[in-house]
Amino acid sequence: MLDKNKPYGMQTRAVHAGESPDPVTRASAPNLVMSTTFVMDEAGGSFSGLSLTEESPFIYTRWGNPTVRQLEQKLASLESGESAIAFSTGMAATTALLLHVLVPGDHMVVSDVAYAGVAELVRDTFAKLGIQVTAADLSDLEDLGRALRPNTRLVWAETPANPILRLTDIRAVAEMTHRAGAQLVVDSTFATPIATRPIELDADFVVHSLTKYIGGHGDALGGAVIGPAERLAKLRLDTSIHLGGVLSPFNAWLILRGMATLPLRMAAHAHNALTVARFLESHPRVKRVIYPGLASHPQAELAARQMANFSGMLAFQTDDGPGQAQRFAKRLEVFHYAVSLGHHRSLIVYLATEDLQEHSFRLDAEHLARYRTYAGEGLFRVSVGLEDPEDLCADLDQALCGE
Repeated sequence: MLDKNKPYGMQTRAVHAGESPDPVTRASAPNLVMSTTFVMDEAGGSFSGLSLTEESPFIYTRWGNPTVRQLEQKLASLESGESAIAFSTGMAATTALLLHVLVPGDHMVVSDVAYAGVAELVRDTFAKLGIQVTAADLSDLEDLGRALRPNTRLVWAETPANPILRLTDIRAVAEMTHRAGAQLVVDSTFATPIATRPIELDADFVVHSLTKYIGGHGDALGGAVIGPAERLAKLRLDTSIHLGGVLSPFNAWLILRGMATLPLRMAAHAHNALTVARFLESHPRVKRVIYPGLASHPQAELAARQMANFSGMLAFQTDDGPGQAQRFAKRLEVFHYAVSLGHHRSLIVYLATEDLQEHSFRLDAEHLARYRTYAGEGLFRVSVGLEDPEDLCADLDQALCGE
């Protein structure tokens, strides 16, 4: 296993961190351990996961599993975190962390533009639990300042934000959050640790949907929380043991395979996305393109400063969004008209502003107006895959120009 004290590069850590040859068989690749239970060498001890520590032997897979543990160690290494916990989905990771940090009477600030599942969770479920929630534009420090309260315990940021690719200055928001006595969580799913490592920018926790870029192949659900070891040890006991949203060892093994090529894939995703973004920006039937790697992005300077890779996500508007969506669904050949993102294949989907506002965001007039400055009445979210970029551009062109 890699020496944690040596400054290995990102690609080396992506391949080797958390892994070592099997001590019995000397197998080089990580083992897939599907057993739900493990033989104990000694009798006795408490029949409860609450007695476990990081040094405890494996007993029951809901409490800990060798394959999942390897994934967690690799995630912590790539994100410059002390520890990580893997969950069955990104929403399981999100729910576990929020329920661990917040109690009735607490207040949280959430990015006004965030993954729909998060937006719906904090606006609907948390109201029933007595947790207060305020939405704020986290690209605007003054708006964040207005949202903070004496009982604010947590600020939830997402950068780049889904689906408009708006950025949050993590270090600046962390400073303001900590000054208010709260903790900062960053959903960095779009960026991945190849682009941005929020803990290095003073965030307290990082959350990922492993289903997306980190897994990379669209065949395994997963989620993770990365952060300080002491806090995550409490989180593991409090939520992963009792709520039960743990990751399947088989999915952990699939995601581990994907992580080995993450730096290489992200370089290719970013190259392809920039090629597609430039093509779309020059297309007569496209009104606007939003991509952090373009000079036209309203936060291009922040993107250059905070992101080492601009990722594979972009968005664009056309005059007739709903009609064009129908044409895309019928005419695209290389792209798949489908939800999700971060896969090796390219995906595109239309997101109508009215639909997101009604079902997920439910923004006040000011924040809805801010959203519309990016999205208008709706936009296409594009996850640019690993195909030849010339083929992607040609596919979009024939679908945009066809009647």
